[in-house]
Amino acid sequence: MANLEEYDLVVLGSGEPGKYLAWTLAAQGRRTAVIERKYIGGSCPNIACLPSKNIIHSAKVASYFRRSREFGIATGDWSVDMAAVRDRKRKMVESQVEKHLGKYRASGAELVMGFGRFIGPKTIEVALRDGGTRVLRGKTVIINTGSRAKIDATPGLRDSKPLTHIEALDLDRVPEHLIVLGGGYVGLELAQTFRRFGSRVTVVDRNPVLAHREDPDVSATMGQLFADEGIAVSTNTVLDRVTGTSGEGVQVHAKRAGAEVVIEGTHLLVAAGRTPNTDGIGLETAGVELDGRGYVRVNERLQTTAADVWAVGDCAGSPHFTHIGFDDFRVVRDNLTGGHRVTTGRQVPFCMFTDPELARVGLSETEAKDRGVTYRLAKVPMEAVLRAQTLSETRGFMKALIQADGDRILGFTAFGTEAGEVMAVVQVAMAAGFPYTALRDMVLTHPTIAEGLGVLFSTVPARA
Repeated sequence: MANLEEYDLVVLGSGEPGKYLAWTLAAQGRRTAVIERKYIGGSCPNIACLPSKNIIHSAKVASYFRRSREFGIATGDWSVDMAAVRDRKRKMVESQVEKHLGKYRASGAELVMGFGRFIGPKTIEVALRDGGTRVLRGKTVIINTGSRAKIDATPGLRDSKPLTHIEALDLDRVPEHLIVLGGGYVGLELAQTFRRFGSRVTVVDRNPVLAHREDPDVSATMGQLFADEGIAVSTNTVLDRVTGTSGEGVQVHAKRAGAEVVIEGTHLLVAAGRTPNTDGIGLETAGVELDGRGYVRVNERLQTTAADVWAVGDCAGSPHFTHIGFDDFRVVRDNLTGGHRVTTGRQVPFCMFTDPELARVGLSETEAKDRGVTYRLAKVPMEAVLRAQTLSETRGFMKALIQADGDRILGFTAFGTEAGEVMAVVQVAMAAGFPYTALRDMVLTHPTIAEGLGVLFSTVPARA
């Protein structure tokens, strides 16, 4: 065994919550190390949130070229240079990595590049990327290993060498025909993106509608959006097997309404969920238990079943969002200094970066009905928002759920341009406990999308 090195804090994985814990404690004078296998800073700045939004924006620019006549602009021949799209994304990623390295230097936290696995309680052996081995033990250990795209056991699927979001975001050519397996956030964002770059796109989903966990009006509007953009959708479709090789020619064999169907394309993208990165890292040796889905078992304080070992982010079963990972950092940071902060009851805002965006916070109508929560519904089309008219972006709607016997906002959903930004305004009001009338009667700048909140909350029905 290599010489044992003692630290105040050892973090396995450099994703959002872990890196902030390391930087914070190191800046306080604690001896801190972060072990990272590949992506400095975790998935978000390298292969997920930021790169995908970078590529999505390039696709939006391409969509404006297609709509140029609508805005009174004549364009000649134009084309998408996918290699240039990729290089723009790579430049941003390189900048993010440099910023992360700067934070390690400034804080004094040590970054150890290599594959780490537990070999005992709070003790991690690292196979270093550049060769050799180190063994690190922490007074406190944070498990921050994240998650990865799930590729299930469908016959031939793995052998077809499908794309995940990682490879899709690094393509240098536009796929001729991209088949997307999955009608959730990742699948829908990338389906629209590659359609706008010029691919034929088919979305295959086992559920009856796209975005099936959302309210019916959301799913219906999403379905219409995809139809209008020329994206083929095959719902209620269950995979049977896959043949061929993604990038050369691939066939998806499935059943729909009891009939066999074959969908042929050039590329296959798997976007059907995530699985935690908890296998093969020796958690059983450390006394860390997993739940039935493979996530690290934690309590509401994010403590694992092993003393002085915490788990944060995706691998702990937290909602798979970077903003939740950052809140996990705050939970553990405060608890390590004697506080009592928990994950229960926190607001979890959602945003799908299709164009237009889908944003939601608090209860949806479906959730309210399932829980037996009565509410008053306010709903307006985006066409009622004057700023949306100036942008020619009137697709979608905003709606809010208000207490049946009070004025508290229970939930908000927007499917429209700048939905994520508008949601944040409502979320602040919800967190502060403001009544909906505060937004209804507020002087909001004209013409902005947020001004539409005044329109929306003016339609709240009177109490029964």
